[in-house]
Amino acid sequence: MTGRCGYVALLGRPNVGKSTLLNALVGEHLAIVTHKAQTTRHRITGIVNRDQGQAIFVDTPGLHRRRDHALNRRLNRIASDTRRGVDVTVMLLDASRLTDEDRMVLDLVKKQDGPKILAFNKIDQLDDRTVLLGQTAELTAEVDFDAVVYLSARRGDGLDDLIDEVFRALPEGEPVFEPGLFTDRSERFLAAEMIREQLMLQLHQEIPYGLTVQIEQFDRSARRVEIKGLILVASNRHKGMVIGRQGQVLKRVGSRARHRIAELLGERVHLELHVKVRDGWVDDEGALDEFGYSS
Repeated sequence: MTGRCGYVALLGRPNVGKSTLLNALVGEHLAIVTHKAQTTRHRITGIVNRDQGQAIFVDTPGLHRRRDHALNRRLNRIASDTRRGVDVTVMLLDASRLTDEDRMVLDLVKKQDGPKILAFNKIDQLDDRTVLLGQTAELTAEVDFDAVVYLSARRGDGLDDLIDEVFRALPEGEPVFEPGLFTDRSERFLAAEMIREQLMLQLHQEIPYGLTVQIEQFDRSARRVEIKGLILVASNRHKGMVIGRQGQVLKRVGSRARHRIAELLGERVHLELHVKVRDGWVDDEGALDEFGYSS
């Protein structure tokens, strides 16, 4: 009997837990997670294989109202474009509060064809879960969702409920990817994201939004994986902050990123990082294309 297979878009505003959910579903630290908005900048695919078939989840940048840089506008476009051509749409909410940006996502979901699932995340942070009844009634009155689920991606609660609803909604079909794969992204891409994650965790305020990471070398030998990463920042002032006093910030980022990459690859890793200024890249459409910010 043919199983079910298809693409599932995860849509939501920043910081509702889309990347945490993707990682929990896949069982790998695939999408980077920090408390900062706009941590996710790329379309990231996570492949979930079950007895029912194969669900290909697509994590997207959080939809937001900031329009002050070309990068902000590009991230919204990536999220909006990703919803096209998927088989199922999951709208993810932070159960503790609804915002104007959630409304923006809801307006986008209204236009979606195909099955739609409403998922409330972070229910473990609610003191009174009866508020979910009112929120559910309010949102389902506006959009005809095929299912509603309540979960905590961080704790792993409710994931099976979401998976069951997704497979119930997916069309019949043969798997797109080999069973052993958990993403279609390259190891180079994942290494760059692990480095950027540590930069976002170690740096404060506006600095993480003005940097990006490129992998200049990724070579595998019998002994270890050799990686050279380039951190691009938008100003000389930011370059000094990324390096830190006597190079301490960059050393800390490198050590923690190397550990993350080694854990993901299951191999020994040697990582070298250096920093370069690329003035104004966040407002340069050509640079955004060059750095892979596309849907």
